[in-house]
Amino acid sequence: MCYQPHDQIFDTSFDLDNVLVIIPVRNEEVTIGAVLNDLQGFGLTKIRVIDNGSNDRSATIAEENGAEVLLESKPGYGQACWRGLQDIPGEIEWILFCDGDGSDDLSCLASFFSLRNQYDLILGDRRGTPQGKAVMTPVQHFGNGLASWLINLGWGYKYHDLGPLRLIRKSSLSQIAMKDRGFGWTVEMQVRAIEEGLKIAEFPVNYRPRQGGKSKISGTISGSIQAGTIILGTLGKLYLSRSEGERGKQGNFNVIFLWLGGLCLLIGAVMIAPYGDFRTSETVIKFGYGISVMCLGFIFSWGIKSLNFWWFWLVAIATRLIILPMYPGDDIWRYIWEGYIQNQGFSPYDFAPNAIELIPYRTEWWSQIVHPTVTAIYPPITQLGFRGLAFIAPSAILFKSSFAIADLLTCWLLTKKFSYGQTIIYAWNPLVIYCFAGGGHYDSWFILPLVAAWLWWDKGEMGEIGEIGRQGDLEWDYKKLNTVKDTSGKIFISALLVGISIAVKWVSLPILGFVSWTTWRKINLKTAVIIAICGIVPISLTALSFCNADSCSLIPTSSTFVSHGRSAEFLPHLLAKVWRDSIKTNSIFALPLGLSTLVLLIRVRNFQQFILGFFASLFIISPIIHAWYITWIIPFAVGTKNWGIRLVSISAFVYFVLPYRLALGDRNWNLTDTETWLLWLPFIVGYAWSMWCSDLLVQKMRSQSKFNRD
Repeated sequence: MCYQPHDQIFDTSFDLDNVLVIIPVRNEEVTIGAVLNDLQGFGLTKIRVIDNGSNDRSATIAEENGAEVLLESKPGYGQACWRGLQDIPGEIEWILFCDGDGSDDLSCLASFFSLRNQYDLILGDRRGTPQGKAVMTPVQHFGNGLASWLINLGWGYKYHDLGPLRLIRKSSLSQIAMKDRGFGWTVEMQVRAIEEGLKIAEFPVNYRPRQGGKSKISGTISGSIQAGTIILGTLGKLYLSRSEGERGKQGNFNVIFLWLGGLCLLIGAVMIAPYGDFRTSETVIKFGYGISVMCLGFIFSWGIKSLNFWWFWLVAIATRLIILPMYPGDDIWRYIWEGYIQNQGFSPYDFAPNAIELIPYRTEWWSQIVHPTVTAIYPPITQLGFRGLAFIAPSAILFKSSFAIADLLTCWLLTKKFSYGQTIIYAWNPLVIYCFAGGGHYDSWFILPLVAAWLWWDKGEMGEIGEIGRQGDLEWDYKKLNTVKDTSGKIFISALLVGISIAVKWVSLPILGFVSWTTWRKINLKTAVIIAICGIVPISLTALSFCNADSCSLIPTSSTFVSHGRSAEFLPHLLAKVWRDSIKTNSIFALPLGLSTLVLLIRVRNFQQFILGFFASLFIISPIIHAWYITWIIPFAVGTKNWGIRLVSISAFVYFVLPYRLALGDRNWNLTDTETWLLWLPFIVGYAWSMWCSDLLVQKMRSQSKFNRD
């Protein structure tokens, strides 16, 4: 049965008269009949079998089963495919390639064809399913992994497989202009698709052992070596000749955007590096000039369709290194102080920075500590991190380096799932670059485990097990039982990573609720309870260092910072216009935030979508908002191209009028009405627009499916 990703909307209205199937064969008499029967059973009637030098009855059996048979005496997989593309009828719009050995799981064709409205090239990913991975030989795994890695390195797009099952528009195939006539056919198609800016999808498919005959490639050592040499040679030729293709209009634009984006980001980083100390208004203005150049570079980067390994990491690492020595934001002095006093034997949860007991330990930078009358607000694992760094040295550059390293690790994790071109939304984001490497905010410690949890969750393949967990044990077959066990193990890892994120920053707690609730819905209550316990273990264990039998005050709820502090809020700002007393307490916003989270738990089944919805709600409803909080949502927008998140990455710098006014002597730490709208309107409009476009697509798919059923 075909693998079905969870929450995928499929269009089941198929026009198969415009599809031509091409099947290269060589001595496949045992299997070709069954393959043709499967295709015809699905409704495909235009099928070409290209006999590439068979000495058995492959061609005869294909003809007897209703296929059009073409002969191609010149050997080569690409040569056979090319022969099949000659003299195509005018009504054909799509070409489906598959093998004749019976290894392709053709039950996935419905899912393949459902994606035609969204993509130009749809590839079967055999490594995307447990069955597919199990059937593929070590040689196939190594070859596919190496080729995918090299394509990612050279073209900045991460494929997972070079499988034979693929569906492509005829017009796109003409645009690609295939030249290879051998085993490099598949890799050339995938590389040229990147260069031509095609919309590409990889769909997880099952894979079966050969149903007959002998493999010409993976079946022999010499064949495997030959195939590997061909693939590597093809990639080399494509890379060396890439500049020729880039002379086309689209390639030229890609290069222009790449250079403009990268250079503006680097120049802007050099411009802001000397201007991190916001205690003077002139410094804030000069910082604004430099960050504007970085934002311009970020906007240019939206036009980049593909980039390679070296460009991606050059800009990502260099921008952070350039601003690493800049004067940090004032929060970092609090981090250093709390780590420092822990090493002196004091708990930051028990003693505020201005405590009499700590007077002998004050440093030359003590006066820069924010909220000196308030005890620690950061969770326990964060405090242990501060303590470890302060033990090495109470140094701002050391603390900032740890935040920048966590930030770059997040970039690296995202490239494991997305292409470099997609990941620059996070890695080249000026808000992200400044907040961690420049401003020195520790939030990258919180983002890293949360992104890792998301990626592990996706590896758990929750969609595949469906409602298996609600069935009785006697109804499970062995394979499904193993799938659930494997999935549960990966969910435990996700829950533990979410737990670490909670122990770094409390705001991740509702995400653990999503993980537990979804586990209950997908598997069972017992597993969900264990998952919830697993998620609270990190904060429970690390809290032991700061709690005793008498007290365990990890959050100073009585402080003004927590109880009614404000800064750049949106909904609370508007509410205060009609209800002035609402500024006296922040707790009233817990109810609407809780309700919005509950709605998300009920309606959303996808980890990424839940986090996007949760953080979006949090930003709009929360009374306590700072510019660096926006960085929380950015990694989860990689791949979605959400306009709201891209725009707020720029508009968030409106926040920096607050330190500008403070430098002028105005101690009111609140945005004006105009400033509030300038910050939040791009986010709200852009986010709503992206969600509306997404809903339109879903409705279109559903209406087409309903029409087809009727």
